[in-house]
Amino acid sequence: MSKQFNGMLLAVAAAALLASQAQAKGSAAEIARLGKDLTCVGAERAGNADGSIPEWSGKWLGKPPQVNFKGTGGHPVDPYPEDKPLFEITAANMDKYASRLSDGQKALFKKYPQTFKMEVYQSRRDFRFPDAVCDITKENAAKAELVDDGEGIVATTGGIAFPFPKTGLELLWTSSIFTYRPFTEELISDNAYVLADGKINWGRVKSRNLAPHLEPGKRTSTTDGLQSSFYLNETLLPERDKGEINTGMEFWNHKKQPRQSWRYDPGTRRVRQSPGYGFDMSFPGSGGSITVDEVRLFNGTGERYNWKIVGKREMYIPYNTYRLHSPNVKYVDLLKPGHANPDYQRFELHRVWVLEGTLKEGFRHLYGKRVMYIDEDSWLMMMAENYDARGGLWRTSMMNYFYAYEANTWQAGVGLYYDLQAGSYLAFNLVNEQRGGYTLNTGKLTDKDFGPEAARRAGL
Repeated sequence: MSKQFNGMLLAVAAAALLASQAQAKGSAAEIARLGKDLTCVGAERAGNADGSIPEWSGKWLGKPPQVNFKGTGGHPVDPYPEDKPLFEITAANMDKYASRLSDGQKALFKKYPQTFKMEVYQSRRDFRFPDAVCDITKENAAKAELVDDGEGIVATTGGIAFPFPKTGLELLWTSSIFTYRPFTEELISDNAYVLADGKINWGRVKSRNLAPHLEPGKRTSTTDGLQSSFYLNETLLPERDKGEINTGMEFWNHKKQPRQSWRYDPGTRRVRQSPGYGFDMSFPGSGGSITVDEVRLFNGTGERYNWKIVGKREMYIPYNTYRLHSPNVKYVDLLKPGHANPDYQRFELHRVWVLEGTLKEGFRHLYGKRVMYIDEDSWLMMMAENYDARGGLWRTSMMNYFYAYEANTWQAGVGLYYDLQAGSYLAFNLVNEQRGGYTLNTGKLTDKDFGPEAARRAGL
């Protein structure tokens, strides 16, 4: 092959790369729509054709005037306590609503036809992000880009990364890594692994999380060399694992700076680094029911999958799930064989992005394919489906978010992870029978509260 021909190929490849990078950014016409017919973060402001999805109002930032909220640390307070279900979906009538159900939901109806149901409530779109989030999102729409084969991002923190995602990787970053969430989070939560016969294996974890770039009023760039987030989880139950601590930190470029993680072993009182922590490793305390990268439906690098945007759909998804976290709901009533009690769950019709990941050739993972459903208003993953290597639907999951008044954004609550093959499920991050709920945005956590030294101190 001639040098001249090689040069032509390189030029064509470079031009294609530049074109794809240019396409990744929002156009002037798209950006002009933000805050007009689109919300400031890119959701469609209008309702749908039949009115079952309302127009976005965004009338509340923080606590609504009718809510008696005493401050962070308590259980979530429902702003819609008088709402009643509009209708109920069951195995008997699911075909009528099939176009707005996920494959995972349909599978639950088929597996538990006598007990699984979905109570559908009025759709509510009343909460909004702070103005600073809007400003930064508009800036990112014009400038943000992925680098290093999509393993890193160049963007301004404190907003949405890609309000006009053009690729699957852009949508993945926007909905799993670059979300606008509380910047500090502390809680003690219960984890219930419910076996097919109804027996429950209990776990309890004390968690601390820090996303320093999301501190209100703070504005940074992903190129500043700072970590994107920190975590520290201390196991309280089961007794055999009591005192185990897992801690680590994440960075803005997975290729240049992979996740760092450490584990404190109470038996040896030693802290050891956990290389390669993530992917399909079993999440500690879950009984093998979920993988590390399945927490909040997906986290960490997406390097093992090819990601594509399937499109947008109108779907019934968990939304405004305050009641599910109420101290008035006891575990004995909530945790039933097969699935959580539907009486305490709330589904609404919303528009979602559908993201699909298929395992790359030459890579390994328990899941051969993954499908995520992402709410257009919050850019958060609400539901997921995970398929085995043979293409069979194995597990389906639902995250139950609620708007946290003290943080002016949505907070991840209970995760419900269903194993359709085993008939078991994990109810993750339960707080109903804890003295408090989620303590958010106190600003009391710093980077010194994480990492190997912090794990060693906590373990003594």
